Amino acid sequence: MPILSQIYIYPVKSLAGIPVDNWPVDKRGLLYDRKWMLVDSNRHFLSQRRLPEMALIGTRIEADQLILSAPGQTDLNLPLHPTDGEELEVIVWHDHCQAKSCGNAADAWLSRFLGIECRLVYQAEHDVRKVDPNYATDKDQTSFSDGYPFLIVSENSLNALNQAMQLQFSISRFRPNLVLSDCDSYAEDTWRRITINAIGFRLPKPCSRCSVPTIDPLTALSGKEPLTTLNKLRKSQNKVYFGQNALHDSSGSLSVGQTVRIDEIGDAQPPLSAA
Repeated sequence: MPILSQIYIYPVKSLAGIPVDNWPVDKRGLLYDRKWMLVDSNRHFLSQRRLPEMALIGTRIEADQLILSAPGQTDLNLPLHPTDGEELEVIVWHDHCQAKSCGNAADAWLSRFLGIECRLVYQAEHDVRKVDPNYATDKDQTSFSDGYPFLIVSENSLNALNQAMQLQFSISRFRPNLVLSDCDSYAEDTWRRITINAIGFRLPKPCSRCSVPTIDPLTALSGKEPLTTLNKLRKSQNKVYFGQNALHDSSGSLSVGQTVRIDEIGDAQPPLSAA
């Protein structure tokens, strides 16, 4: 039976993540996961796709603060539970979302390090961003993720990819939320429903990959892998895939070491034979 071996949260979209041993799950996913986001002067989200240096900004949570750190800068301390700020409409892909600003000091700190005018915003507790209705129910919601509250990857999928590349990439390049062990490589391709600690998960859609996994999270330098190898092995309809997007049915908590029950399987997604 698969095991939940690693959990990651990413408080600020596209900044460095935080490994945790146990963590609450609320209506949007892992608590605080992508609750914050950077936007440009057009209020469009920023990510490592445009600014690889975002990978160098560390995040940590201490007591009631979210703390950002970056080379050559003093730490930026932010309230973990902000309640004020200018209300803004921001854009995540095709979604127009409600957000609130985090203040001039945060904007200046991030703009200075990244060399671009930007603002830090957060999702207020009462704001709702729903998930694509083609793959979700009306009750499903997420914060500022690309589209789904969870990304699931198995350790052996990474092992298989590393073997094919003859490299040793870390799982952090792929920015999963839940990493599973004790299953075959790409076993998650066939899972449709799983349960971890009484929380049911639906896996409706594989995760298509952009350029972010080519960026070394320690240096912000990019190369051709893993996209070159994924293009050979994991391509379908002109996209490459690694990992599975997931939705959850209830709140609760997750801990490293919990067992994963496979409740429903189906045809492998993506359908690689159609590549």
